[in-house]
Amino acid sequence: MSIESRHEARRLRRKITGYAACLLPFNADGTIAREAFEQAVARTTDAGLGCAVNMDTGYANYLTAAERTQVLGWTKGVIQGRRDFVAGVFVEGLEGDLVELYRRQMDEIVSFGGTPILFQTTRFHNWSPAEIVDLYAKVCKGYDAVFGFELGKMFAPNGMIYDEETVRGLIQIRELKGMKHSSLDRGMELRRLEIRDEIRPEFMIFTGNDLGIDMVEYGSDYLLGLAAFCPEKFAERDAYWEAGDDRYFELNDALQYLGNVGFRAPVPAYKHSCAVFQHLIGRIPSSEPHPQCPRRPEWEAGIIMDCAARLGYSF
Repeated sequence: MSIESRHEARRLRRKITGYAACLLPFNADGTIAREAFEQAVARTTDAGLGCAVNMDTGYANYLTAAERTQVLGWTKGVIQGRRDFVAGVFVEGLEGDLVELYRRQMDEIVSFGGTPILFQTTRFHNWSPAEIVDLYAKVCKGYDAVFGFELGKMFAPNGMIYDEETVRGLIQIRELKGMKHSSLDRGMELRRLEIRDEIRPEFMIFTGNDLGIDMVEYGSDYLLGLAAFCPEKFAERDAYWEAGDDRYFELNDALQYLGNVGFRAPVPAYKHSCAVFQHLIGRIPSSEPHPQCPRRPEWEAGIIMDCAARLGYSF
């Protein structure tokens, strides 16, 4: 895409739909900080963003099934039907029929009032496009709404980025209402938007590009771990864009600076960066991530403090 074409692709003043992939905070002793999590869900919902729980940011790959169920209950208890929320379906490492494994967790999520979003599994990494689309069709059949998920391997080894044939097939599954795209590749995501507009304009492409959060300018919505750092700032940014207020650009730049710092290599350690940020601004009791999460260096608080100051937070 040329510079001119990309400029013309901008969709000024569009209303943006945003979800924050909520961080699951921990106490210093390694236990889940339930109250701080519930406050995060309330803060995100009150800001006007949707909550996405049991995602990568919520350590879905490290939690037990019982812990994921607890998170669903806490989320439902806070939101109380005020709006939708999204919850991850994680089947990596489980034995059995994939359709049954996915649908069992999906049924649980729906019972709590959530919309399932399907994590990929290494079990279909070598499948053909037709096999993957057929799996999704069987998994999604009969549900009111399901979201898909393309996750780059820089985030997790079970992820994969689909080819265009697979994407075209997935977009045509009626129950699949949208898909999160986390390749960190602007060109690839712009192509996803072109395919979407050609086949099914109402299908939602949620950017997962924490290094390119201005993808919302081109027609993506978002489901971001970065939005968990400060959901109210993302809501403010989105309102500026819809209103045509040029304060959008300064705030977006400050948020992108935070994204560039938080999502530097190794990318999975962004969750520790998020915990450091949240702890610095007084929202969680500890800067400790999940015990199995990759960690940032001891000096992380210094650079994160600069990010927070640029966003207007004081200490």
